[in-house]
Amino acid sequence: MTPGTGWAPDQPVELYDTTLRDGLGMEGLSLSLEDKLLILQKLDDLGVHYIEGGYPGSNPKDAEFFERARQLPLKHARLVAFGSTRRAGGDAKSDPAIQAVLKAGTPVVTLVGKSSSEQVREVLQTTEEENLAMIRDSVAHLRAEGRDVVFDAEHFFDGFADDPDYALATLRAADQAGGGTVALCDTNGGSLPEHVVAGVKAAREVVSCRVGIHVHNDADMAVANTLLAVQAGATQVQACLNGWGERTGNANILSVIANLKLKLGLDVVTDDQLRRLTETAHFASELANLQPNSQQPYVGTGAFAHKAGLHVAAITKSPGSYTHVDPLAVGNIERVLVSELAGRRNIVQKLREQGVELELTDEQTVRVLERVKAQEAQGFQYESAEASFELLVRREVEQYRPPFDVEDFLIVQRRRHTRRRGPDDAENELLSQAMVKVRVGDQVSQIAADGNGPVSALVSAVHGALETVFPGVAAVHLIDYKVRIINSAGGADAAVRVLIESSDGLHLWRTVGASTDIIEASWIALQDAYEYWIRRWGQAE
Repeated sequence: MTPGTGWAPDQPVELYDTTLRDGLGMEGLSLSLEDKLLILQKLDDLGVHYIEGGYPGSNPKDAEFFERARQLPLKHARLVAFGSTRRAGGDAKSDPAIQAVLKAGTPVVTLVGKSSSEQVREVLQTTEEENLAMIRDSVAHLRAEGRDVVFDAEHFFDGFADDPDYALATLRAADQAGGGTVALCDTNGGSLPEHVVAGVKAAREVVSCRVGIHVHNDADMAVANTLLAVQAGATQVQACLNGWGERTGNANILSVIANLKLKLGLDVVTDDQLRRLTETAHFASELANLQPNSQQPYVGTGAFAHKAGLHVAAITKSPGSYTHVDPLAVGNIERVLVSELAGRRNIVQKLREQGVELELTDEQTVRVLERVKAQEAQGFQYESAEASFELLVRREVEQYRPPFDVEDFLIVQRRRHTRRRGPDDAENELLSQAMVKVRVGDQVSQIAADGNGPVSALVSAVHGALETVFPGVAAVHLIDYKVRIINSAGGADAAVRVLIESSDGLHLWRTVGASTDIIEASWIALQDAYEYWIRRWGQAE
């Protein structure tokens, strides 16, 4: 029961994340297959109950995602494939979209279908009765195939405003065919709270299954509408990490979780999982190569920040005067009044999560914290660069000796103008060569190598220099390379941050570098990548 309200939902509230499908509709957002798999695991760690992985009928990448995702041992979440109801006049058993979601092999399938009579006539260009048959047939076929089904009632609130009887009839069709949840979609994001509440209450009157809520943020109401929908009887909330999504985004699942847990008293996640919110937000942003929103509620770096003045004076006398929740509860910290204890906890927790067995004294922890702050001031970010973070800690607190030293490296680029078949058929060929001098103990190797760019050439040269001592390094390769300009005001002199993901075929790890020189930033991240691999897996060779 929510403290002080006398209200409690009649079923546990389920968290349903649609970042990997609906969230990717955001302009400027793109995730690789590996990125999607990493986010899937982060969401599972967060305690999300359902994770929608994509639309397997729309592109090969989503189909491959489900093949890979099925092999992952999820601890909390059920994997969901997204599709649409059968085509008008067709048969669910042979419909390509239905077959695609079945082939994905997930225990749960979400089907989108129209709940607005206007949309049925104008967009689907079919009859209201045929649309109801499409919903019934599609849901029933998936149930017969052993899938749990969520029906996403697209344009429900628009349809409910124009033709409420028909909008509710679409929900009944899904419910009677065996659907486990009907999710009411505010597809254009323009519904006001009272309209959402009325729609949820009406839906509860006509179906026996769960009622869910899926809202967009076009009127800046997404989180508020989601919470009010829960209080009106919805027991599944659909949302996206960091509020990503088409146009102005979807409801932010991180804010929704925090509000459900801390404001409405609903234990949708554990206390430990709640403390992962801030890390999860920053991890996702870094992975997507997006600048984190410092003003984002609960998880932004400015969410609990106070400038000097009256606020700080008040906080000194009465902690919490200007913070509505304990920042530590969501894994964040209060700034200006920098809590040294909070910072220490963050360091210790980060090491524990990475499985690093290091017992740090208070003095060492403070030293690491100060080092992290100094590095972040230079542009480094460690939320999604766990390998670089571990190396930073070890360099700071141990008598750390790197497995190798790069005494010198030189990169040469030249453009060669070549002519092909005729006088007008000319090309410019860019050539890169790297030369490195590497010391391992008393052994010094000097290697030159070519590449299709300066980073590629540098990787090849380092490989050549290290392979004689650490043969397994030949298996190490880059699988992702991201560059972000940190402070664009500097023009050509702006600092850049490079995030590198590496693999040896068995393990994945990420490292970071930052500098005003993109080659130096790349090298810092590369050196960490090789050091980390050698220390963890290469020393035994």
